[in-house]
Amino acid sequence: MTLSSQLSSALPCRDVVVPRRTAVVYNKPGPQRYADMGENKAILSVLEGVAPVRQALSELGCEVTTVPLLPPYERARETLKSIDADLVFNLFEGFDGRPKTEATVAKMMSELGITYTGCSSTALALALDKAKAKDLMQSHGISTPKYQLVTPETVSQFQLRFPCIVKPCGEDASHGLSGDSVVQDQAALEQQVAKVSRAFGGKALVEEFVGGREFNATVMGNDEITVLPVSEIVFSLPPGMPQILTYSAKWEEGTVYYDGTKVVCPAEVGEEDRARLAQMAVAVYRLLIQQGYARVDMRLDLEGNIHVLEANPNPDITPGSGAARQATAAGMTYAQFIEKIVSLALHKTAA
Repeated sequence: MTLSSQLSSALPCRDVVVPRRTAVVYNKPGPQRYADMGENKAILSVLEGVAPVRQALSELGCEVTTVPLLPPYERARETLKSIDADLVFNLFEGFDGRPKTEATVAKMMSELGITYTGCSSTALALALDKAKAKDLMQSHGISTPKYQLVTPETVSQFQLRFPCIVKPCGEDASHGLSGDSVVQDQAALEQQVAKVSRAFGGKALVEEFVGGREFNATVMGNDEITVLPVSEIVFSLPPGMPQILTYSAKWEEGTVYYDGTKVVCPAEVGEEDRARLAQMAVAVYRLLIQQGYARVDMRLDLEGNIHVLEANPNPDITPGSGAARQATAAGMTYAQFIEKIVSLALHKTAA
């Protein structure tokens, strides 16, 4: 399938029957460990997505209610059981700084027989376990940076080549990523591993750092797969600052990383590379995600090789997000983008 045919299939079909009653489910932010790290803004951003999705669903003719979920699990389950709707639009991202609960709630909805948008609990859990996802990609011949799971107790056994990047193993939204995350030697590695381990618990994921250009693509579909126009993350940072998408680049306006990082969509890249990036994104999606929608992050190194950094199921879909920007580039209005997500939910197989 060519890239152009994938884009044309992205437009919603007019024979889609939109559910009459839809509930938008999301996590109501509460006290969290991220606040102590100064990284609470990413969690609060979930609220920014509720109103636009509700408005889009209303434009499509739905009767919409919004349903915040609160812990504990039993309470959340009872809330889900009480929903009187034909479809749940799932914006839930996890309880109280516990990202693994995103998959738990999706599993609850499946067990309760609720039709919901986005990815399955299996895909959400797999993508969050970055080491497991990387192992699976490697076993299927998909290039991803070499990695090692490290703790302060095992850092002396480190075997990769510098420079490396140190990440939390089970987080999203760029939590724990800063300019200090790229390390050039053992001393800096030990310091950063200790910091990540202390802040996020468990092991740190350390990868060999891949230079070059950074791209991402939103992929949507169940049996038939659509890839939206590829975006590039373009860095214009002072010399010496690692060119990575840090937490501040995403969430903290006025910082050097925020001001020195911009998104270009469609990416200004040759047609051959554009097609290769799209094909790689689809391959990763078929392997790790399979249903719903996800964003695949990639690097194109100086030799022209594509390396997959990670897959992000149920990515941010607020109007200013990368996914929404790519939908616009594909010719969709925001309401049509939301309609496409709804259509996929109504036609996905059991998970």
